[in-house]
Amino acid sequence: MRIISIFLFLLVFIPVSLSAKGKKVTKIVLDAGHGGKDPGARGAISQEKDIALAVTLKLGKLLKDSMDNMDVVYTRTTDTYPGLVERHEIANKANADLFISIHVNSTPFTYTRKRVGYKTVKRHGKSVKVPAYRSIRHHTTTRSGVETYVMGLHRAGQQKGAIGEYADSVSNEPGLLDEDDPLTQIIVQQYAQSFLGKSVTVAARVQEQFKLAGRNDLGVKQKGLEVLAGSAMPGVLIEIGFITNVKEEAYLNSEKGQFETAVAIYRAIMAYRNDIEK
Repeated sequence: MRIISIFLFLLVFIPVSLSAKGKKVTKIVLDAGHGGKDPGARGAISQEKDIALAVTLKLGKLLKDSMDNMDVVYTRTTDTYPGLVERHEIANKANADLFISIHVNSTPFTYTRKRVGYKTVKRHGKSVKVPAYRSIRHHTTTRSGVETYVMGLHRAGQQKGAIGEYADSVSNEPGLLDEDDPLTQIIVQQYAQSFLGKSVTVAARVQEQFKLAGRNDLGVKQKGLEVLAGSAMPGVLIEIGFITNVKEEAYLNSEKGQFETAVAIYRAIMAYRNDIEK
């Protein structure tokens, strides 16, 4: 219902003539989540930062090998940690047409109590035996699947600021967005709405491709993510599976799983590219 509402909003308010950043997708920024000092989520045998980087590099290779005119920019290619602001600044300065951030999901810890014997306590001046318990922490889940996030509407103001800051590259027409022109805020608003609409399209394509690949489709969602809010372009964050699911973690650590994951995202990008270049 939330995604339908987004589409209705866009259809009403975005002028048909507005073509944010043109109709071509020739430069994509790929962001491998976390890295370096920040491992991200942890599983039984691996860390999020390593899986995200492996899939990101495979995706970049697919894009480069399949298209001569596709420029791929990475926020990181090794085990380093670019800050969240640095990540979207890389995308903005590169004048990219699309931002893809790759992450691995997890579930919170759960706890159970296990009786381990008895203990003696004082009650009303008498010694009595009572059951003794130990809390056991669990960090595995049966939850599985892929979900894709677009920017939450409550962070729209931040993206408008980024659009204003990188106005010349966003519009491809230097001088189009003039902060002294009263119409500028209207134009910026239109670009922001256009980027959100395109982000929803990318996200829908991503989920479609994973579903076709046999993965569990957890849908398209909105979230106030810094890495998306600061990007002056369409962008999505993909949670490619659950590191706390034993089977899914093993799959995402395998060459087969990483390649199939990269292929699904690659196909989604190609489908999106065809959507907007018709």
